[in-house]
Amino acid sequence: MRVCFPDTQDDTPRVPVELNRVGVTCVKKLLRIDRVSKRPIILLPTFDAFVDLPNDQKGIHMSRSPEAINEIMEEVTKNLSFEVETICAEIVNRMMKKHDYAKHVEVRMSSDFMHLKKSPATDNESQEISKLKAKAIGYRDDQGEIKIRKMIGAEVIGMTVCPCAQESVKEADKAKLLKFLDEETTEKVLDTVTFASHNQRGIGTLLIEVPENEYIKAEDIMEIVENSMSSPVYELLKRSDENAVVMNAHKKPVFVEDCVRNMMEEVLDKFSHLPDDTNITAKQVNQESIHRHNAYAEKNTTMKELKEELHFKK
Repeated sequence: MRVCFPDTQDDTPRVPVELNRVGVTCVKKLLRIDRVSKRPIILLPTFDAFVDLPNDQKGIHMSRSPEAINEIMEEVTKNLSFEVETICAEIVNRMMKKHDYAKHVEVRMSSDFMHLKKSPATDNESQEISKLKAKAIGYRDDQGEIKIRKMIGAEVIGMTVCPCAQESVKEADKAKLLKFLDEETTEKVLDTVTFASHNQRGIGTLLIEVPENEYIKAEDIMEIVENSMSSPVYELLKRSDENAVVMNAHKKPVFVEDCVRNMMEEVLDKFSHLPDDTNITAKQVNQESIHRHNAYAEKNTTMKELKEELHFKK
């Protein structure tokens, strides 16, 4: 005899308050992506999946969210040519059908992404890790139809050099040089040498919405984030490489604000063809070396707004 268990989730809650996000986090899966003429990419993505909950329902049907993730992941393993943001979108679509009471569904994905990079002086090749990110948001319009928007992005670690501290060091050294050198010679010395500053480990994140019939390479996003900072960082460096990294970084000092603005400039340069309503989010965290706190900057915008701010002309 089959036992019929009650759906306690459908009961009325004691406190009738609507909730914005209810769901599951840290659902891990194994994923392989094949690229034409390139090595296959193996990912171990982590998914977070949420739905909203109306004020007249006690709980969501929690198992339906990881169930939707499982079902979509099983389907994509049969077709190895796909984008991770599309996987998130498919999971959102499946969840909205399983959670018919939900008006809003959100799925986030994050995974280590291994790529090869050569050191700046010796060309030693090493495996470098960045974070591949994807996101999809679904909602029901006034007619009850499902609308989904998806994003692709990356989180990259780099190095930043503080411009303010570097200018202070330069001025202090200039005063010392003027004690035994004339003004012209001092200026020549200042133009020749590289001045010290304090450094930070920078963590940059960039997410770009992917409109229908468009394709955005995650590697391009990673490059934009890395270029926004003073210098890339490397797993394997010999002494000549270390010198190159430090010297190059100090020739390009940037504030945390500069990093986000640099990302915006490169996004516009590379992706100006995307529709005006394309969403763009950039974040930068600089882990300070001489403070106990960290520095943070963020920009949320659309392609149209970005073009207007930077007076973009085709």
